[in-house]
Amino acid sequence: MSNTWRVYLLALVTFLVGTSEYVISGILDKISNTMGISVTSAGQLVTIFSLVYAIGTPILMALTAKVERQKLLVWAMGAFVIGNILSFVLSGYASFLAARVIMALGAGMVVVTALDIAAKIAVPGKQASAIATVVMGFTASLIIGVPLGRIVAAQFGWQSVFGILALAGLVAMFILYAILPRVQGDKPMPLSKQLAFLKNGNVALGLTITFFWLGGYSVAYTYISPYLLDVAGLKEGMLSGVLLAFGIASLVGSKFGGFSADKWGVFPTLSGGMLLHVIALLLLSLTVTYTHSWLPIVILLILWSFSAWSSGPTQQVNLVRIEPNYSGIMLSLNQSMMQLSMAAGAAIGGVIVDRVSLSSITWAGMVGVAIAIVVVSFLRMRMSAGSQGAGQYPG
Repeated sequence: MSNTWRVYLLALVTFLVGTSEYVISGILDKISNTMGISVTSAGQLVTIFSLVYAIGTPILMALTAKVERQKLLVWAMGAFVIGNILSFVLSGYASFLAARVIMALGAGMVVVTALDIAAKIAVPGKQASAIATVVMGFTASLIIGVPLGRIVAAQFGWQSVFGILALAGLVAMFILYAILPRVQGDKPMPLSKQLAFLKNGNVALGLTITFFWLGGYSVAYTYISPYLLDVAGLKEGMLSGVLLAFGIASLVGSKFGGFSADKWGVFPTLSGGMLLHVIALLLLSLTVTYTHSWLPIVILLILWSFSAWSSGPTQQVNLVRIEPNYSGIMLSLNQSMMQLSMAAGAAIGGVIVDRVSLSSITWAGMVGVAIAIVVVSFLRMRMSAGSQGAGQYPG
């Protein structure tokens, strides 16, 4: 098997772990009804998953730095499978939370290791595209995983979604073991030294971009199902199809982001994508206020998803190029920041839903992304000033 196809296999694996995380947003109302809890309490399942992912991933990656990457990926998939099995067989909110913790620990290691392997086996000059393909797998869970999870949950109950993920993950473990090349990890580095990278101004600004970009996205996306049903006025029968369209747009946006970063540069791609992200949320907020016509709402959802996820692979590349000799650490830190931002977004979204209104989540998300645009400008100026002496300009 060529390395190109191996990268696509890694994308398929990240699709599974992405589905385990994102599917909650698609079945939030069903979990709420089944467990007899509020929608905001159900939404905090996203917060718990993201926090464990963010905190646990860098610690586990530091402890396993010497482990060969293929073996580590298989082990991480094993933890992910166990978490899904427990989610399928156990009942009750507390039990589900515990299962989500195990699932998150495995998922974090799977994604970071898959990204690291992809970056190292990529064709020279195509690193951004290889990373974009793996990120595409993660975001493809929005395309197939979330709407399909909604359909499966309606037919067989929401816990059956995790039973299917456990079975698919088990199959993936055997395939990964059989066909992935043996790739060594980065030079072992204690967690304290990894965190010392945060003292690097460029790294800190890069991670700040991730926090506000994805945090703004998560404020709105966590509650997308109740938002579309109760605020936008869409019918239940349309929801799976709308989520599918949203997911397809995320896939296209992710792939376009990698292509654009390779062709036109990281900063133009980031700035343009985030500006379009803000415009999409603004227009969506205004549209649901003045009309419940489904067509413009769906069009704006597609624009939102496309623009939001064009920044995903671009940000991965942005962090890697700041410290190219420590790509695994940069990817790990960025993944942790992504999950922290999603946890913060879900938590802030819950407060807004409880204290303000469900319709306000898109306005709050817009503010987060706007702040990210400002930080992108600061980082660009800083890197430009730092590279002028070498005759380079950071695109």
